[in-house]
Amino acid sequence: MIKLAPNKFCGSAVDTSAYNFAETKNIRRLHTALAAYNVTPLIELKNFAAAKNIRAVYVKDEAHRFGLKAFKALGGVWAIYTVISRELGLSNPTLDEIFSRRAELDKLTFITTTDGNHGKGVSWAAGLFGCKSRVYMPRGTVEVRAQAIRDAGSATVEITDMTYDDCVKFTAHLAAKNRWHLIQDTSWLGYEDIPAQIMLGYSTLAYEAIRQMNFVRPTHIFLQAGVGSMAGAIAATFAENFNHVAELQTLERGDNVWSLQRLTRQLDATSRCPRITIVEPTEVACFYETMRIGDGQIHSATGNGQTMMAGLNCATPCELAWRLLCGLAADTATISDDIAAEAMRRLASPIGDDTPIISGESGCAGFALANAALDDAELRRTLAIDANSIIFVINTEGATDPLNYELITKEASP
Repeated sequence: MIKLAPNKFCGSAVDTSAYNFAETKNIRRLHTALAAYNVTPLIELKNFAAAKNIRAVYVKDEAHRFGLKAFKALGGVWAIYTVISRELGLSNPTLDEIFSRRAELDKLTFITTTDGNHGKGVSWAAGLFGCKSRVYMPRGTVEVRAQAIRDAGSATVEITDMTYDDCVKFTAHLAAKNRWHLIQDTSWLGYEDIPAQIMLGYSTLAYEAIRQMNFVRPTHIFLQAGVGSMAGAIAATFAENFNHVAELQTLERGDNVWSLQRLTRQLDATSRCPRITIVEPTEVACFYETMRIGDGQIHSATGNGQTMMAGLNCATPCELAWRLLCGLAADTATISDDIAAEAMRRLASPIGDDTPIISGESGCAGFALANAALDDAELRRTLAIDANSIIFVINTEGATDPLNYELITKEASP
C-alpha cells in the first residue's frame, strides 16, 4: 500500500541560488579531476514507458559512481576537500597542491555515522587524500556493508547497538572530544556548514542528468529520502537551473556572458521545478510525518523502524533539506519493502530490450513509486501523471548487500 501526504507549503519561496550551475563550477572541477570520475549512465526505459502509457522514464544509474556502487561520495569528497583546503590555508587548490602536503594530511581524522553509502564515500575520500577516517553504523547493519566501507578506504568501522539518530549524536560527541572533523550528511542547530557542502556536492549528479536529457524538462521527479540531503539537493538543482536552457548551453561553450544573462531571470524557483514527490519506507517515514502534520516544522518517523531499505532508515529529516523541500516538494509517498522488491526485480528483468539495471533496496525507491503508481488509476490522478508525463528517478545504489539482492531478484518480474 502506498500512502501519500500532500505538502501544503509547496510553492513557498525557497533560496536555491547556491545550486546555480555557475556557482557550483568548482565542485564539478574537483569531481572531474578525480581519476575515478566518469559520467554515470542515464538510462531511458522506453518499453516500460510505452507499457505504462507515459512519454518517458529516465533512470540516472549511480551504481557506477566512482566504483563505489552509490552516489554518496560526490558529497563526501567535496566536503572533505573544503575542510582540507581550510586546514591547509588554501583557496580552491588543485589536487596536486593538496597532495604536495601529504605530511599534514596524515594528521587529519574524519568521522561519520552511516547506514552504508555515505560512510563508504567518506572512507574513500579520506583515503584518497591520505587522511584517517572512523565510521560508526547503527544496529541492524549487515557486516558486508561495514566491510565495503573498510575496503573503500582506510576507515576504522564499528557497528554499534544504537539507532541511527543516537549514533549521529555519539559520533558528534567523539568528534568534539578528539578534535576530529565530523562529516555528517544531516544538520542540526550549530552544525550546518558541512551538511550544506555535502548537499552541494550532489549537484554534479543533477548537472550530468540535465545535460544527458538534452535539457528536456521532466514533468515528475521521484526522490527517495532518508534524512533528505540528496532529495533536497537534487530538487534545488533542478528548480534553480531548468529555466536557463540557453544560459546552460552558453556556460557549456565557455562564453563569458553568464552574469549578464542571470539578470534576465523573471520566474521564481518553484515555477521552474518539476513536480517532486519524496519516497520513503512505510515504517521510517519522517518526511511523511512532517508533511502530514503540516506545521512547517520537522517531525520524526513514528513507525517501527524496520525496513530492508537500510539507506533510508533515518528517523529525522535534515533541517537544511527540509528548508528546500518545504517549498519544492509537492508531496511524499511511503512504500513497503514488497513494493521496493518488485521494483528491484523489474529493473533487473526489464521489459523488452530496455537496459537491465542493478538496483539495491534503497536505490530503487524512486522507481518503485513509479512502478506501482503507474498501474493505479487513482494514484496517477493524484500525482498528475498522464500520457505526456516524463518521469526522472535516480538509482542511488547498486547491490550493496549482494546476498539479499540475489534472494530478491531471483524471482523474475512478470
